[in-house]
Amino acid sequence: MVGLDDSIITKVGKKIFGCEAIFDHAAKSNQSKYPWAQNIVSVGLLKQVKGRWACLFLDFRFYLPLKTIQGKKETATIRGEVVPFQTKMAQAAQMLIEIAEHFSTVPILAVTDSWFGNNGLWKPAYKAIGNRFNILSRLRCNNVLYDLPEKRKPKQRGRNKKYGQRLGSATDMAKTVQQEARFYNVNLYGKQREVSAYSRVVMLKTLKRPVQVVWVFRRTQWIALFTTDLNLSITQIIEYYGARWKIESGFKELKQDIGSQKSQCRNAQAVTNHLNFCMMATTLTWIYADRLKTNPERRHKVKGRTSFAFSDIRRIIAEAALDPDFERVCPKYSSSPVNSVVTVLLRMVA
Repeated sequence: MVGLDDSIITKVGKKIFGCEAIFDHAAKSNQSKYPWAQNIVSVGLLKQVKGRWACLFLDFRFYLPLKTIQGKKETATIRGEVVPFQTKMAQAAQMLIEIAEHFSTVPILAVTDSWFGNNGLWKPAYKAIGNRFNILSRLRCNNVLYDLPEKRKPKQRGRNKKYGQRLGSATDMAKTVQQEARFYNVNLYGKQREVSAYSRVVMLKTLKRPVQVVWVFRRTQWIALFTTDLNLSITQIIEYYGARWKIESGFKELKQDIGSQKSQCRNAQAVTNHLNFCMMATTLTWIYADRLKTNPERRHKVKGRTSFAFSDIRRIIAEAALDPDFERVCPKYSSSPVNSVVTVLLRMVA
């Protein structure tokens, strides 16, 4: 199961590769809505580590607006050549296809937000990967749903129907199915929670195929989730979509804890290498946590949270790196390395 999302990394230098004035829909009132930043589309493995979900980054792409590439700006050039334009959907599909080629026998479930949950991602990825690929996303409230087509009667004229009776939008159906919702115990955001939900298999025209839709009802609000994998249970769909938030947490770990936001590298090679090493450091941290014999203790207590944080693992790694026994596993070089940070990371990988 992989998470897919995009994020922005704010920068200062005007000649940094991949930078442009990007619209930030999550900007606060005291922040600019068009910060100077890099826009990356990233894919990460969603995995449970010591009872909590975590995101282990696998790949990323820099997204550059078409106007930046057409203007042949310095921030869109690699060694003097302008990079070709790709939409976010094309970049996301390409990464998923490459991951599927590497893991040729493993089914892939891509968990995305509603922006990526459409035919722009589904069509190219499904065409290349096939039945091993499925998507789980949030349904937009104005998406129109249709019943499954009726079975063809013997000797009936005409071609088979693709869609059944029109059921209405996701909002219309939420009003009618709320009374039929049942309560389920779901492991959501690190806790066992009781959730009111209703599920139904319908036809979705945006994907041109049957999907399983789950309406999750709160006190005053509701959301609708859908997946092309009809074998998933209601609790799995809700839990997996809740785990999608860990890629958002992963971006925070990448930018603030690891420090990719502080780097002011200029050329494309340096920028790409730095971000690759930051993602590798994040992934190695979670792999280290997964191999610990006991659950780490949370240093900073937060009400309602008992699981450890990313910073707790970093502290454990720092203490282990300063221990004399660490040099037995990863011996130091006799000569001083040029880039000590890269050297330590490579030693840890080895």
